[in-house]
Amino acid sequence: MSKIRSIFGYLTAFYLGLVGLSVNAQDYPRQPIKIVVPWAPGGNVDITARTIAPALSEILGQQVVVENKPGAGGFIGTLGVVRAAPDGYTLLLGSSGSIAVGPALDQKAPYDPTKDLTAIGPIHEAPMVLSVSAKGQIKNFADFTARARATNSAVSIGSAGNGSSQHLALELLALKMQLKLTHIPYKGSGPAINDAVGGQIDSILDQVIASIGHIKNGTLIAIAQSGNTRSALLPDVPTFQELGAKDVDILTFTGLFGPVGMPAAATDKLTAALKQALETTAVKERFKSLGVDIMSLDRAAFTDYVNKDFATSKAIGKAANIVINQ
Repeated sequence: MSKIRSIFGYLTAFYLGLVGLSVNAQDYPRQPIKIVVPWAPGGNVDITARTIAPALSEILGQQVVVENKPGAGGFIGTLGVVRAAPDGYTLLLGSSGSIAVGPALDQKAPYDPTKDLTAIGPIHEAPMVLSVSAKGQIKNFADFTARARATNSAVSIGSAGNGSSQHLALELLALKMQLKLTHIPYKGSGPAINDAVGGQIDSILDQVIASIGHIKNGTLIAIAQSGNTRSALLPDVPTFQELGAKDVDILTFTGLFGPVGMPAAATDKLTAALKQALETTAVKERFKSLGVDIMSLDRAAFTDYVNKDFATSKAIGKAANIVINQ
């Protein structure tokens, strides 16, 4: 009889535990939510996170805070989210660099984006822009390519870090145009842009969202951009394709992610809240001013998009012979 009572007690506790999990998921969120940005402040991903966080706070009824955890090409912050409790209170503002490119190029990547993260929803897609320091001697793409092809010469170019989407794009540009580029990796776009503005490096390849302010105030000179068409914010800047650099039309994405195993109710609520945030006037106007296109894929389609981008990054990395941590 005591054994039966023990089994009954165990089953009762197990059932109550399941009920408790269900209730907790339905009540989500009951405390502040943290969005981790795995790059330094000032770059594309940081700007994106700080644009959507206030809207999510209002919609979810809880404070949504942004925390920067840069390092190792986005791996440190991303891995922290992968290992976090899957309760919906620690999320990731993921991008092409940390989600697709870095894990595709790094032979010792500490996570697999197709298995270790939950794709909550997309945010935007953005072109890249190649800019040079206004303090330097390079003033246009012809100057850039001439110097990068000259004997005993090379052009220094900054990126958000080894394995970032910018790194992939600049290596692809060098391959397609037969250029000698000296890659200078940073811990995010912000520090790279600061050095380009200061003239410490010749050029920077970055998302338009992070560079546009410096281009508008004249401290950076935009000389080329990715994509099939010119950005409305940079109508006078030719695309790489127009300049003869075919297949260098890489666009980058951002999206919201969480650890694997999050309660379905919490994930669904976050997906719906993100979609609602992207439809607010303030967010739409902010992203329009930054030259990015809001993505409208549902969660399943976005997951497929991420997986395909990961596979494409692997293929480009192999073609350009980009290998990290071999």
